[in-house]
Amino acid sequence: MRNLLKGKFSLLLMLTFGVLFLFPIGALAQGESVTVDTGDTTWIFAATAIVMFMHIPGLALFYGGLVSEKNVVSTMMHSFVSLLVVTIVWVLWGYSLTYGTDINGIIGGLDYLGFNNVGTEATFGTLTIPHYLFAIFQTLFAAITVAIVSGGIAGRISFPAWILFAILWPTFIYAPMAHWVWGGGWLSGIGELDFAGGTVVHVLSGVSALVAALMIGPRHRKNKGAPHNIVLFLIGAATLWFGWLTFNGGSALASGGLASLAVANTQVAASAGGLGWLVVEWIIRKRPTLVGAATGAISGLVAITPAAGYVTVLSAIIIGFTGGMVCYYGVNFIKAKFKYDDTLDAFGVHGLGGIWGALLTGFFATKDVNPAGGNGLFYGNPEQVLHQLTGIGVTLALATVGTFLILKFISLFTPLRVSEKEELLGLDLSVHEELAYNLTTQPTTANIPTTKPGIMPDQPISG
Repeated sequence: MRNLLKGKFSLLLMLTFGVLFLFPIGALAQGESVTVDTGDTTWIFAATAIVMFMHIPGLALFYGGLVSEKNVVSTMMHSFVSLLVVTIVWVLWGYSLTYGTDINGIIGGLDYLGFNNVGTEATFGTLTIPHYLFAIFQTLFAAITVAIVSGGIAGRISFPAWILFAILWPTFIYAPMAHWVWGGGWLSGIGELDFAGGTVVHVLSGVSALVAALMIGPRHRKNKGAPHNIVLFLIGAATLWFGWLTFNGGSALASGGLASLAVANTQVAASAGGLGWLVVEWIIRKRPTLVGAATGAISGLVAITPAAGYVTVLSAIIIGFTGGMVCYYGVNFIKAKFKYDDTLDAFGVHGLGGIWGALLTGFFATKDVNPAGGNGLFYGNPEQVLHQLTGIGVTLALATVGTFLILKFISLFTPLRVSEKEELLGLDLSVHEELAYNLTTQPTTANIPTTKPGIMPDQPISG
């Protein structure tokens, strides 16, 4: 049976990557030539490198510090492998499906399969940065979105299932959504505003993480506990914050005033988010925590992402501060009430924070700071709130239905979840045979207790 599953898995990989060769690669007629600007190019070069650093090691350290010491390597592996796999998927077909010639507002055409027709010229003949640079910058958005999903299922998803997920999810979920919002699709047509990924990145990944967590099931009770290394977590959080300045600022796709506004809004929203979380935590728990302050800052960053280039700095403070509060409520109350096991609170922070930020964009957006954006409710345009709600609703539906179907499909080829014995030992050793720390005594596969279904060992295997 195991050999059969391996055979199915190998066949699916070959079929998936073989899709590239099923389509003819046609030539794309470019518009009038625009000169590449060296200043804009330099800024996006820097932003691309920093956003990659935000992913690896930033997100890997952030997530890795929050799990138990026996799942550090596996958790970091999910982030690292998402970068490897999604980059290839993006080059082969993902970029074309997102930014190829629009087909009825639904999906991009096949103009850029295998990065065909992507070159050193100005992007689309309108932007002032090389097309190669734009395409790779967008690669990193797709990759980190997939990596965020892993936070909901850390410590229990099987590695083959994760590989397949990293291929299929960006193809059928991320690419269509990004096209609808950024690639000339129907959501951009109705006027939804998403500057750097409130719905495309955060709501999409957060809701998908929740669906995956519900489908795979909760962790074993022995594998739940406090973060094993808050220092690693804080380094990761700081790296994420550092990278987020260019994640949002780079989304202006040029250096100058709009990029500066996005950077300023990102900085103040993160600070306000950390304070918002601390205020609630201090009142309710009677003590402030470092994990709480850093998570609140990330919540503020998530909330400002859709609004970064559309609102004033004072509005960014409000969005960030309330975003920290909303995410605190999601992580500490909604999760407890509904008893779902979102391991690293991908939904509580990214899902809820993204929804909140996307909604408030409809209230605070103003053309005074970005004439290419729109006015929100507080600037005389209540219709913008409806556009934002439409975008949120569509994202919720796509993430829920799409992730469910993809995981069901994957389960036909390989189990979604590791075995109980592998989970109890920890995925670092049972799956990767690597340990994050060289301790004097190490668990081995030989000392995994054998238990009947429903009967658990009295003591955890490690940590």
